[in-house]
Amino acid sequence: MQSSDLDIFDAISLEQMDGVSLMKRVDTKFVVNRDILPHLLASLKSNYLILEIGGDRMMTYDSTYFDTKNNAFYLAHHNKRADRVKVRIRNYVESNLSFLEVKLKTNKGSTVKKRIKISPGEINLNSTAHSFIEQATMQKWDLNPTLTNRFNRFTLVNTSEKERVTFDLNLAYNGTIHNQNLAIIELKQQQLNRNSTLFKVLKYAFIHPYSISKYCIGMAISHPHLKQNYFKHKLLTLNKITS
Repeated sequence: MQSSDLDIFDAISLEQMDGVSLMKRVDTKFVVNRDILPHLLASLKSNYLILEIGGDRMMTYDSTYFDTKNNAFYLAHHNKRADRVKVRIRNYVESNLSFLEVKLKTNKGSTVKKRIKISPGEINLNSTAHSFIEQATMQKWDLNPTLTNRFNRFTLVNTSEKERVTFDLNLAYNGTIHNQNLAIIELKQQQLNRNSTLFKVLKYAFIHPYSISKYCIGMAISHPHLKQNYFKHKLLTLNKITS
């Protein structure tokens, strides 16, 4: 797809989108070959606006993930624990904003994201950061950086429902792009609603929800010595979709 494929949407500003920040939400992910996106987007244009910042609609995200020495966060996902934690510093390049973000997956299937603003470009955890993480997770952790990733994202906002849809492209781990043709779609809702326009459009195209973690896939690719039985079939699926 080309950036011009996004021109079919009317724009919404970051300030206008604040009402659908959805820091507590239900996430549903899908993986597709990016070649289908132009057709898919054409089916969505009547029901969604696109986030635009300073004239840009395709944004760049840089993230540094943190984990324990024994990779407790990664292994919790690998071992299918219902309650999980992710800690990252995310730099929103076009906005020149950086946040320390903690994502908590609850045993009820919802996602809670907590974050604090930090200095632009910061990639290390200081004492304030450690205190925030401890408060957010109700636990003290000894964390180290384990993975960096970069991707391009555009965001759609439903005009009638409280939901957002993100599309992630050009995903690179530790500086290397993997699965060039991969697009990860993430539907973020206050509560699960399968009557969403996106759900219907994807179902019509025989595209179904698919559980995937960019962090865990990146760790499995970048650290092949890690336990990764659970992710092997996912890596094969991604290769099949993007081939």
